[in-house]
Amino acid sequence: IPLTLEISTKLDFSRAALSGVGGGVIELDPISGARRVDGGMIDLGGSALAGMAVVRGEPGRAVRIEMPTSARMTSSTGGVVEIADLRTTLTANPRLDQGGRLEFSFGGKLLVRGNVSGTFRARIPITAQYE
Repeated sequence: IPLTLEISTKLDFSRAALSGVGGGVIELDPISGARRVDGGMIDLGGSALAGMAVVRGEPGRAVRIEMPTSARMTSSTGGVVEIADLRTTLTANPRLDQGGRLEFSFGGKLLVRGNVSGTFRARIPITAQYE
């Protein structure tokens, strides 16, 4: 049975603004889904969401999930911010359950440097392979 990986919930840091020059951090915990705004950031409300992925395949099989530890996000106006410390809720040696399914969430830190604005988007490559 081939493995499939579906992103059921996109990672969303929600809305924030810089209170001055210098930047700030928004951290989104993949376990609790809690968001923490730090530095020069002001929370503008909205729902922040940890990303959620579902892997399906042969029941009981061990799998290897790979994703980068960082990603660059860009806006249509050319602004760039970085997602750092990307992490998941996966345990060591993940395995598909008896239904052939493995679900995990992911989050990280959004690092804003300088005076950037816009709606930022990124593609985070996540792969799944049988062990």
